Formats: sequence, C-alpha cells, structure tokens
Amino acid sequence: MVNAREWVAVLRIVVGLYFVKSLITKMTVGLLGGFLPFPEVTQRWIHTMPKVVAKQAADNPILFFKHFLEGTVLTHPELFARLTAWGETAVGIGLTLGLLTGLASIVGMMLVLNYGLATQWMSPGQQGFHLVLFTLMLAFFFARAGRTWGFDRWFADHRPKSLLNRRPLS
Repeated sequence: MVNAREWVAVLRIVVGLYFVKSLITKMTVGLLGGFLPFPEVTQRWIHTMPKVVAKQAADNPILFFKHFLEGTVLTHPELFARLTAWGETAVGIGLTLGLLTGLASIVGMMLVLNYGLATQWMSPGQQGFHLVLFTLMLAFFFARAGRTWGFDRWFADHRPKSLLNRRPLS
C-alpha cells in the first residue's frame, strides 16, 4: 500500500475493532416479547460500571469532572452504563465498516475525551492512550476515512446527493 488513505483506513478499522469489542464485553442478545432477538446491555456491565467510575472519581484532581462523575454519572448509573455500551458499539461498527464514519468519529471523540478526563490522573499510560485515540478520531473525521474501504464510499458513489454524504455523517 502506497496510498496514505489506505493506511488511514487500516488505522480506522483497527480502532473500530478495538471499540467493537464492546459487543462481546458489554452487550448481549435479549428476547423482546420472549421470541424477537434484540441487542441489549448486559447486567454485568450495568453493575460493574458504577464501581469503575467510583474508582475513577475517587482521587480525580480535575474537580469539575470529579463532580460530574459523582453528581451525575453515579446518580444515574444504569443510564450511563447503557450510553457507554451503545456508544462504544456504534463507534466500533461505524469505524470498522466505514459507515457514517464522521458521526462515529465525533461520538468516539466524546467517549475518549470523557474516558481520558476520568483516568488521566491514574497513570501516564492513560494520558497517552486517550490522547492518541482522540487524535485518531480527529484524523478519521477530517480525512473522511470511511470513503476508503468503507460503506461511505458506496454512498458517495451511488447516492451523491444523499444527506449521508454530508458532514458530520460521512
């Protein structure tokens, strides 16, 4: 591969696969009405997430974010467990498939920013990891990374006037 767009697509897919792992770790299949399968957040994640957030908030030196974690996230733990699981899943699918990559990148930036603010004080490795992920999300957004080896390319070629080809979606 000599094309820079192809290397950005490789990075997009790898980062997407990192996020799509939430399908296995945080999501399960439930039965709606006892027979119709649908994705739902695992009870394990709903019970684990508040413990993780409490640890992240305990000695967090960024006071506004500590207050957000304690006063908002931990007072609505089921809502935020569901939001993180669905958010990570959507980002993972979007980046891996190159589908609505712009939107997936924006959601990914929001998740990574929040995760970074929650954990940056825990170790220098956390700081670097979230900074790199945030930067990659910016690159995916501005490079329109889904237009190489992704469904965004198909929409651009076959439905050029579609809303799906406009920022921030593609």
